[in-house]
Formats: sequence, structure tokens, C-alpha cells
Amino acid sequence: MSWTDERVDLLKRLWTEGLSASQIAGRLGNGVTRNAVIGKVHRLNLSGRAPQPRSSVPRPRRTREPSHPGHPGRTTPSIHLPTTGATALKPTLRAETQPRALPVPEPQPLRLVDLPKDGRVTILHLSDKTCKWPIGDPGAEDFCFCGHKPRDGSPYCEYHARLAYQPLQDRRHRKVSIG
Repeated sequence: MSWTDERVDLLKRLWTEGLSASQIAGRLGNGVTRNAVIGKVHRLNLSGRAPQPRSSVPRPRRTREPSHPGHPGRTTPSIHLPTTGATALKPTLRAETQPRALPVPEPQPLRLVDLPKDGRVTILHLSDKTCKWPIGDPGAEDFCFCGHKPRDGSPYCEYHARLAYQPLQDRRHRKVSIG
């Protein structure tokens, strides 16, 4: 595709009329893409455009929920519209309180898992009947896996499953109490 003088003049006229780059590309045809039009407009330093017609009626605003909950006990103002058949809707301001966090139960003590008495469990010994929790540094000579009986539906034994799958509430509580 080459930019002839006629095509450049048509591009300039359509650009000043306020057409979009996609619309101009469609009018020019012959494989002219939107990006080619944008590139040519920039190379020609075309900036003046006719303003796009806009509606004089403002769009209604949508209320949004906060993206993250605030601190417990903090109130968040929000606008509520009446749902009964009122002809003139007037927003009312009402404070909402954030839900309180549920009490976190104390974790029960866990027993530590010892290595199997018959030796270390290596990757060659792993099966669906062994816990696959790695112990130690994988580059070290004494690296092994737990090897105990896993709990149903998990690759880990009861102890290591509790370490791997901590409830979300516990993690949130731990973050708040640390920092």
C-alpha cells in the first residue's frame, strides 16, 4: 500500500471531519489498517479534529463496593435509592458497618512427624500411599520426603496438610497481629 497524494488529502479531510482511524481505514480501503492511518496522522502532525458529538444528558453514576474491606468498626457511607414506585428518586445517605470478623479458634497442638524408621524416603519411593512433603534442601545429600500415610484426597499427611492448607481466616488474623 502506498500513500498517494489523493489518499493523503482524503485522510486529512476525513481526520478533520472527526472520523475515527478505523472509519478512515474502511473508507480508504485497499488494505489500509487502523494502525497505518494512525501512523500517517502522526507523521503528518495532524492534530486538529472536529469535536465528537456528545450527549447533553449525563450518564447515571453506578455505586461501587469498596475493593477491600476497611478496618473493623469503620462505617462506609453509601447511597441507597428507594425501591418503591417513587417517580422522583432521591438518594439517601446511610452508614453501613463492616461485618465483624469471626473469632479465630485456637489451633490444636500437632505432633511432629519423624522420619520413617526404615530410612529416608527418596523420590524413587514416593507413591499414592506416602506423604510427599519435602524435608531439607533438595541439593543436599540428606534430602528426603516425609513418607507417612497421607490423609484422604491430599498428597500430604495430616500434619503437613495442616501446614500447607491453612484457612484464609487464620492467615488474615496472623497478618493483622504481626503488623
